[in-house]
Amino acid sequence: MERFGRRFPQVFVAIYTGALGEVANLRQFGVWLLNRSAFEDLPADKPNEAGILITIDPESKAAGVVFGYLLDPFLEEADTFECLCRAHAYWLEERYADGIVRALAHLELILCKRSRQAKRDPEHFQRKVLPAAMMGDLVKRIRAGHRSPAPEVETTEVQP
Repeated sequence: MERFGRRFPQVFVAIYTGALGEVANLRQFGVWLLNRSAFEDLPADKPNEAGILITIDPESKAAGVVFGYLLDPFLEEADTFECLCRAHAYWLEERYADGIVRALAHLELILCKRSRQAKRDPEHFQRKVLPAAMMGDLVKRIRAGHRSPAPEVETTEVQP
């Protein structure tokens, strides 16, 4: 996680492991957790919208990945599914740390590839969901350290 943070300082990765019990939907839980959490070990200028959350429920053998909407131009659901697939076998064997390392290594490769693509074709990677006026406001809020919840998040879930 430290290497990932050094490589992509504008993004952060968080991992939640624990029994979710009565939680009906792992994806919804992940979205809620990413949007509502206060990550104490992060600088105030790094919004939750720039986060990637891996959620693992060892009891139900389920895992999911959600990411904030600032990563929409760079990640797709298929990408996070690939990351979970790299970790799946390890998690089934209860080797959670090994699976996390595999998932993050693959995520790092994907983001490196997308950053190279963005350098060649920046227009393709511009965020087009918010109108330009709202995007300017978002940039101001991020610079001011305001940490509002992300209105949309992409998710992927894998179960055995």
